[in-house]
Amino acid sequence: MGLFGDDFYSSKVSRRSKFSSNRKQHSETWNWKRAGQSHRRTSLSTLQVAMISSLTSAAFVILLYSWIIHAPTPATVVAAAEPSIDMIANAYDDLLVQAADKASPTIVSILNKQKAIEKEDSKQGLDDVSLGSGIIFEKKDNEAYILTNEHVVSGAHQLEIVLSNGQRKHAEVVGKDKISDLAVLKIDGAGVNQVAEFGDSRSLRRGETVIAIGNPFGLGGSLTSGIISYTNRMIPISLNGDGVFDWEQAVIQTDAAINEGNSGGALIDLHGRVIGINTMKIASTGAEGLGFAIPMHEVEKVVDHLMASGKVVRPYLGVYTVDLENEYAPITDEQRSDLKLPKSVTSGVIVLEASGPAQEAGFKLNDVIVKFDKQDIATTLELRRYLYEQKQVGDEMEITYYRDGKQMKATVTLGDRPNS
Repeated sequence: MGLFGDDFYSSKVSRRSKFSSNRKQHSETWNWKRAGQSHRRTSLSTLQVAMISSLTSAAFVILLYSWIIHAPTPATVVAAAEPSIDMIANAYDDLLVQAADKASPTIVSILNKQKAIEKEDSKQGLDDVSLGSGIIFEKKDNEAYILTNEHVVSGAHQLEIVLSNGQRKHAEVVGKDKISDLAVLKIDGAGVNQVAEFGDSRSLRRGETVIAIGNPFGLGGSLTSGIISYTNRMIPISLNGDGVFDWEQAVIQTDAAINEGNSGGALIDLHGRVIGINTMKIASTGAEGLGFAIPMHEVEKVVDHLMASGKVVRPYLGVYTVDLENEYAPITDEQRSDLKLPKSVTSGVIVLEASGPAQEAGFKLNDVIVKFDKQDIATTLELRRYLYEQKQVGDEMEITYYRDGKQMKATVTLGDRPNS
């Protein structure tokens, strides 16, 4: 069978074709004149067909030329397929709005009421109030739990929570940790219908859009937006508040505006997930767009401890120290002379006070610690890092130190840090 399924395009010869051929041989003379007449008619038909074909071809050429002249260029087609700037802007705005709407009901304002220091120009009994923010992250057994900064609740005589709907509740401290600057509070869960979703702060990239939600200057529910400026910044801090940096805090750096009262609030991504706890900003003159948040993968480790035991269990040595070499708080030549150190000893930590395990091991004022388990200890920050990252409660540790110019060693059994 041919491609079109009919005999006109077939290579086969039909019986009818053979029969017609035989008849043609027998009547060749009779058909000559008729054939001649048919030839004239066929020539006329061919002319007509030729004219019609010419006209059709001409019309097709004209239409094709017209289409080519008016057809859209490839650039026009691509431009038409690409979204407009307005479409992109609207989609971006929608993401911001949806993320804020998702997270906002879980953000609360915190009022830290403290007993006022009596002054001649103040009313006796009037409380001082400091402001902060918090995040509702769990609800169970008709109680809701709030995550915030330790410094937000520090020194509180009474804690009051204001929900996003304006409802006020009394709060109790479940646990807090000064080193990580985190605390967990508990409130009555009535009226709490939503808890925050945590995101993965380890997958953050510089340039990602983030939103800070909190209670700056008492303006609860405020939003500010910005980007991730740095994903894992190490910031030196002073745990004792004496201006000497004795610890480092891993933080997310952002240019989203973080002001007084934002502490403890949420830094969220465009999915409305909490990826950090707003904790501080650089307030130096001329500094703008330098805000910091504790990453959630660090927060979650601490929260588990606070929920379980009200504190983070860390090994405790019991020494209050100052660095032998510290550019921010250098010791005088006279003080160094009193230590009677060999000239070869240029770094270490000076014991100012000993308690707990250190006191039991016989440490005294002006002892200079230089090694833990044969590892050099040059600063208080290194001392803490070694204890918290390498040791556990109950571990024994060998300490190398100098007293009155003589090198000495002591073995200490590390304890549990007391609540005070």
